[in-house]
Amino acid sequence: MAPVTVSIRPFIGAKDFEQSKAFYRELGFEEHSIDAKMSLLQLNGLAFYLQDYYAKEWVENTMVFFEVKSAAEWFEHLQSLNLENKYPGVKLVPLRHEHWGQECMVLDPAGVLVHFGNFYR
Repeated sequence: MAPVTVSIRPFIGAKDFEQSKAFYRELGFEEHSIDAKMSLLQLNGLAFYLQDYYAKEWVENTMVFFEVKSAAEWFEHLQSLNLENKYPGVKLVPLRHEHWGQECMVLDPAGVLVHFGNFYR
């Protein structure tokens, strides 16, 4: 049997570190600065590292999936923030109903595709 694990924290990059930090704070993430080039962003016990590093091919192929209780509520929340008008390059993808559940997505300022989805149980 494998040893106990506590969390998983992916690393994602940022084209404009300050802009990306502001974007995620606006979504509701709490920022914990680690140093001048890295922050831990947390929301409801989930976390990821945002780093002041950009490699176009890597960042634009990064996807993060957050399992949520209601993708519909997240879509409403994201719409209310008017993100597309505040952050260049941000795109909100409407709520989709799939055979496994529903999800909405937002492309962050650097090109990371962030999914918010709930599974049918």
